[in-house]
Amino acid sequence: MEEPLVKHLALALVLAVTACATPPAPDSSFEAPVPLLPAVPAPPPLPSSPPVAAAPTPPKPAPAPKAKAEKPVAEKPAPLPAVTVIKPSPPPAAETRDLWERIRNGFAIADLKGTLVTQKQRQYVGRPEYLQRIIDRSKLYLYHIVEEIEKRGMPTELALLPMVESAFNPMAYSRAHASGLWQFIPGTGKRFELEQNNWYDGRRDIVDSTTAALDYLTKLHRMYGDWHLALASYNWGENAVRRAVAKNKAQRKKTDYSSLRMPKETRHYLPKLQALENIIANPQKFGVDLDAIPNQPYFAVITELPDIDVHVAAKLAEMSVQEFIALNPAFSRPLIRSSETRRLILPADKLVAFYDNLDQLDESELVSWQVYEPARGEKLADIAQRFHLSEAQLRRVNGIAHNSTRLPKELVVPKNGDATATLANLPLMYAPPIPQYGPARAVHVVKAGDTLGSIARRYRTTIANLKAGNQLGPYLQVGQKIYIR
Repeated sequence: MEEPLVKHLALALVLAVTACATPPAPDSSFEAPVPLLPAVPAPPPLPSSPPVAAAPTPPKPAPAPKAKAEKPVAEKPAPLPAVTVIKPSPPPAAETRDLWERIRNGFAIADLKGTLVTQKQRQYVGRPEYLQRIIDRSKLYLYHIVEEIEKRGMPTELALLPMVESAFNPMAYSRAHASGLWQFIPGTGKRFELEQNNWYDGRRDIVDSTTAALDYLTKLHRMYGDWHLALASYNWGENAVRRAVAKNKAQRKKTDYSSLRMPKETRHYLPKLQALENIIANPQKFGVDLDAIPNQPYFAVITELPDIDVHVAAKLAEMSVQEFIALNPAFSRPLIRSSETRRLILPADKLVAFYDNLDQLDESELVSWQVYEPARGEKLADIAQRFHLSEAQLRRVNGIAHNSTRLPKELVVPKNGDATATLANLPLMYAPPIPQYGPARAVHVVKAGDTLGSIARRYRTTIANLKAGNQLGPYLQVGQKIYIR
């Protein structure tokens, strides 16, 4: 192996290991129409002794016995008004091996009751394949999210929020331009320092977006001193909730969540979260088979690496490209540039294989793409022809919409003039996130007894086309409009 790679390897072994808003999509329980990750295998139980390079943070020593129990010893936060203090959730028992149990131990938000909660419970339980898909996806990210929540003393119900926001699909993208597990729109993402450029979208980064979401939720809770109002603000917008509270105050009405007038989406938002909390709290009651998740880090973070193709990095880690992107969804191009990369995330049990395989590879084999800066007035079709690509292929790998004439300042193009093999390995994440649809050829209003299959047959289309052209949740509602394209 050449000396530059050895240096990179030496630097890369210094890892930071953790397992390590925005108004979201109009129907926050949807599975984003573009692009949807394939089912990701549930993470295997980690070895009792993880690789040295991915050693988890040493456990905190057990506190010494106290003469006067009850008050936990903790560093005092900056003084806040009494109504804004976030009550710390109890620390998990040292012997807890199942992450679900650790999550249950930290539930601290007052329960929401009512017919909507019952309705949402019935809907989730009535779609076991959908619920299982959400749970399977969550296993990659939950440990990291729970760790970050507990560091802040926040209720662990918040770890379930991506189930409502994005169905734990990190590639979820709504028509409101909300993106990622936590569904940040561009403006709110920038407020919370989520970088967004042609190479990287921090709204999809697992680590960055989780930090931003918890920062935002902390801010909202400090604003109201109430988690229900904080969560309503996360969905509806802080200014909208503030106005609704002020209106009720002026009318001498109660200002709690249940007393506010709000859009149907927000009214259903918290009952969805409560329904999921109830199911997780007592899966047997609902007939849900909830497999245990090891209470230990699932992934490790690499902060130094050379320029490398996405498909090469996946191959070195002995993963499929889809599995690799499930942990690294923030990359927006098939080339990972070290100058633009904050981190690479891999399963902790894949690190040894990654470095062993990297040792065997020549530096020239790491990259098959190069950066090209279009000249002023240069046409996309001419660039595509020059690098032996179709215009559609060049648009795809650079995230350019099919009807756009505006070119980025930098394009990725094949280094050696032949990208056939590489293109075959690329997932849909490099396509523009929002399909550019023309007007619908028909609009179907859902009636009792309708299914996606029956609607697709009636209009001679496919279920996949219906999903791609509409924001569809896990179930159809009578009166819902389905656009046929």
